[in-house]
Amino acid sequence: MYLVIHCTDTLAGRPVTSDEIRHWHLVERGWKQVGYTDMIHLDGRVERLVKNNEDEWVDPWEITNGVAGINAVSRHIVYVGGKGGDTRTLAQKEAMLAYVRDMIKRFPDIKVAGHYQFDPHKTCPSFDVPAWLLSHGIVKNIYKL
Repeated sequence: MYLVIHCTDTLAGRPVTSDEIRHWHLVERGWKQVGYTDMIHLDGRVERLVKNNEDEWVDPWEITNGVAGINAVSRHIVYVGGKGGDTRTLAQKEAMLAYVRDMIKRFPDIKVAGHYQFDPHKTCPSFDVPAWLLSHGIVKNIYKL
């Protein structure tokens, strides 16, 4: 299983709602499902976008459209921001680290990656995910190409 980190590609400090995410993905792009399981707001609050049963299997009704080709074996989390660089607030950084650590605790073999690691045309989530993980002592769960 993979945990893929994304950004909303919005300007620093601009709030984003789950309704906006749904509009961008379901209406503008015509997807059947949003691209992310959860979203980290500017204040660090984590909002569930797609319900799931919290097990290690991504059931068909849990699949999001985060990264073509691996969605059936992935969870996707997005932080609000990321346009022009790493715009994560301190609260978002803390929430993201707690989220990643929780996923690793529950799923010891999960591989954590940035969206850009699966698509060379992307810069999302606008920071070096493997380096960030290493800086927090997370080694085993780093996705490597």
